[in-house]
Amino acid sequence: MTMNFPELAKQAAADGTITADEVLALRRVAWPDGVIDGDEAEAILAINDLVADKSPEWTDFLVEAVGDYVVNGTQPKGYVAQQTADWLMANLDRDGRLDSVAELELMVKVLEKALGTPDSFKAYALSQIERAVLSGEGPTRDGGALDAGCITAAECKLLRRMIFASGGDRPAAVSQAEAEMLFRIKDATLGAANAPEWQRLFVQGVGNYLQGWSNARSVTRERAAQLETFMNDTSSSLSRFFGRMAHVRAADLGVAAHDILAGGEAPARDIAGEADAAAAVTTPEHQWLDGRIAADHQTDPLEQALIAFLAEAA
Repeated sequence: MTMNFPELAKQAAADGTITADEVLALRRVAWPDGVIDGDEAEAILAINDLVADKSPEWTDFLVEAVGDYVVNGTQPKGYVAQQTADWLMANLDRDGRLDSVAELELMVKVLEKALGTPDSFKAYALSQIERAVLSGEGPTRDGGALDAGCITAAECKLLRRMIFASGGDRPAAVSQAEAEMLFRIKDATLGAANAPEWQRLFVQGVGNYLQGWSNARSVTRERAAQLETFMNDTSSSLSRFFGRMAHVRAADLGVAAHDILAGGEAPARDIAGEADAAAAVTTPEHQWLDGRIAADHQTDPLEQALIAFLAEAA
């Protein structure tokens, strides 16, 4: 069976659904080489707007195909360009909110796959995840359901994926904005029939922000592009190579170029000391936490669990 985008879009508009066979045909037409271009990604999202009954096969295809275009469609691969992020947000946010679990999953998958994303996309993702958790309804892509008014196990899984995503607000760790989102969700669902996983996620998430430490040093998209160009340059002579190498930041290469040329070694980092220092809750962090706990003039069970966790760790 052969089918192109206009034909599939027309069919979707007519019956509001896409079958597994139609998705397979679309994969063969749009993705024979494993590469999706901008026009194809635009067409896939346009079809998604027309489809009321989104099958698991369709959701999988949309997430994989459009997600790959967003993350790897521009150089350097793995870093989402501002223009691409703006394009995706505009397509997902036509009416001010995400319209389907497929779109929600696409956004989370981009954060998981990307090495870096623009700040505007991180902020957008935070707001949309919070809205989906608090007011969304219906099944998720990987089992479970969104349920307005309480936190389900599926929502805990979604939140955990998002706040620890490599392309999130603080790669592999929880940022202040994400910790504040967890507090808002907690306050909005106090006393509800929440999943048992929710208390653990709240305590671990906020605790990670207050005590978190990461050995990884993130590289911006611009810096990654410079390094990629540098490493792919085969025209320079050996002397020019080492001359230029001295201008590459030691933080990006892990070892200072002048130490290499001198035959020395980079000074050893006190990894344990850095981790211990980061684990200590600072005065500003204490003030931040006190403000969140005092906001509603009570210390609820989740806040008590958080305080106990921090006390035990200290």
